[in-house]
Amino acid sequence: MLTPAVVAAIEDLELAARLVVEGMRTGNHKSPLHGFTAEFSEHRPYRAGDDLKYLDWKVLARTDRLYTRQFRETTNMAVMIVLDTSASMGFGPGGQEPTKLRYAALIAAALSWLIVEQGDAVGVMMTAGDNWRYLPARSGRQHLRALLSELARVEPAGAWQPERVIARGAELLSRRGVVIAISDFYDAEVETRRELRRAMRQGHDVTMLQVVTRPEMTFPYDGDLDLEDLESGDHRVVSAESVARAYRASMGDFLERCRSGARTDGLDYALLPTDIAPAMALRQVLVRRSGHSAGTRETSA
Repeated sequence: MLTPAVVAAIEDLELAARLVVEGMRTGNHKSPLHGFTAEFSEHRPYRAGDDLKYLDWKVLARTDRLYTRQFRETTNMAVMIVLDTSASMGFGPGGQEPTKLRYAALIAAALSWLIVEQGDAVGVMMTAGDNWRYLPARSGRQHLRALLSELARVEPAGAWQPERVIARGAELLSRRGVVIAISDFYDAEVETRRELRRAMRQGHDVTMLQVVTRPEMTFPYDGDLDLEDLESGDHRVVSAESVARAYRASMGDFLERCRSGARTDGLDYALLPTDIAPAMALRQVLVRRSGHSAGTRETSA
């Protein structure tokens, strides 16, 4: 699989997305994956020769019986990708590593490729400063190229506005569909969670993909630092040693709030550090998605 640095060096987003999708399917990772447009249908008793990846281990632990999960492909599913293009998404470790926005745009592009390839519809909702950037959910190769072109042009600016992008993106789906929010989720925690729950109440299946860099998680710095707030432009000089412990604790608490909040609200959630190969990250999202769908329907039955 191509590393984030190699993929980030490919300026053509369409080519990069294609390579990521192909990377999911090669070598030991080649297998049919149920993505965002597959629904859990039912359990049936395990039969010799069934693929073990569909074995429901939770049911086995509870009943001591072997069951496999059956899926059915939904038709004409509409997916809306809500992409955070705020200034904080412009942060990157430097060197050859991609910024959060570049990584998020690549994940969005690869997901869009897979969705259109399945014959379903995908759209994107973003902002550029105070202006909307929106493409409705449609299918077809021509629409995919237009969507990838929009994603390739995004630049980080302004603040995250969940009450605009999430709410409007969910409303513009003409029927029940899937809403995928891709963000670092740094700002407006309360508003973000409220809008994601509202999208669920409208009947949509909602997923949070949280994109962060490894330095943001580990704070591997020392000496005096001149820190800049990318959204306000404010600067503050601090000693790395004096703030490291409090920062790591605060960051750990924040990521746990996002994860546990999503679980409480019944959302699908995945943390995507930008140093993970995009093909691997995307595969993990789809595998978790399949397990989440089956588990949710089993719990509610």
